Amino acid sequence: MLLKEYRICMPLTVEEYRIGQLYMISKHSHEQSDRGEGVEVVQNEPFEDPAHGQGQFTEKRVYLNSKLPSWARAVVPKIFYVTEKAWNYYPYTITEYTCSFLPKFSIHIETKYEDNKGCNDNIFDSELKEQEREVCFIDIAYDEIPERYYKESEDLRYFKSQKTSRGVLPEDWRDSQEPIMCSYKLVTVKFEVWGLQTRVEQFIHKVVRDVLLLGHRQAFAWVDEWIDMTMDEVREFERTIQQATNQKIGMFPPSISISETPLSSCALSGPASAPSTPMCTDAPEFLSVPKDRPRKKSAPESLTLPQPTPSAAPQDPPLLVSNHLHSATQPSSNSDQAQLEED
Repeated sequence: MLLKEYRICMPLTVEEYRIGQLYMISKHSHEQSDRGEGVEVVQNEPFEDPAHGQGQFTEKRVYLNSKLPSWARAVVPKIFYVTEKAWNYYPYTITEYTCSFLPKFSIHIETKYEDNKGCNDNIFDSELKEQEREVCFIDIAYDEIPERYYKESEDLRYFKSQKTSRGVLPEDWRDSQEPIMCSYKLVTVKFEVWGLQTRVEQFIHKVVRDVLLLGHRQAFAWVDEWIDMTMDEVREFERTIQQATNQKIGMFPPSISISETPLSSCALSGPASAPSTPMCTDAPEFLSVPKDRPRKKSAPESLTLPQPTPSAAPQDPPLLVSNHLHSATQPSSNSDQAQLEED
């Protein structure tokens, strides 16, 4: 098990981001889905929990098969997906990812939002219970983003909101920005396979970090599209887009249902949680070439796995794990793809 705490600041308030995260997740999932691949919404229902009160439960399936290298496709089912279950008690959320084909794999993300610049060192004290974890700050404007995900319109070093007048973000923006909020995310990754656990869990965290960076960048870059929305309006947008996304990836009829009647805590077992950050981060082919820009270096882009012996049967492919987060896991370059193909 590898535990890390991520802190991502944004030039928004916690109340504003309640709308922004719902808009961002729905739009991003739709953009990155295609027939047979992408994010299918299975359930989206009000949910009531004795401890946390009124919330929203979502279940999604993230279809990945074509994103896998040839050696992985040979040993996984033709229809391969990761299950995401989330319970949203904003501003407190938990999201879980599992895969029936990889029973020793799971990701658990607990999130809390506060109106500060990431200075609360005790926000997860009750959850951590003395467990050690690394704290990682993510800068949505100046941290390096994989080049295939770059869009000039989403570059927050140059973006200025017309409706809020926030931006352009200077390098020290977190020290001077008002308003400012922070997403605190406690991420636990498990891949309990002897000989691969440490390297695979580190690689998954690299993917998680890239997904968090991209999702929070987009939430602010799209602020002028959602800042005037009410909760009823963003829920209607969510309903429409999710139905369109299910149809886009070939799920007929759309399997989503958004009910107005809260489900009891007995109807859906699980922790209280929230919509996740996007799981699909494959960028469109029309991405513009990025400008020369100073970047803080992110974690290594590739994971080197041990070479199998000729007689050994294929083991559970660790790349499946890295492919889970909204299909965010395609190799970042041709060289990465070649390396994974060899493995």
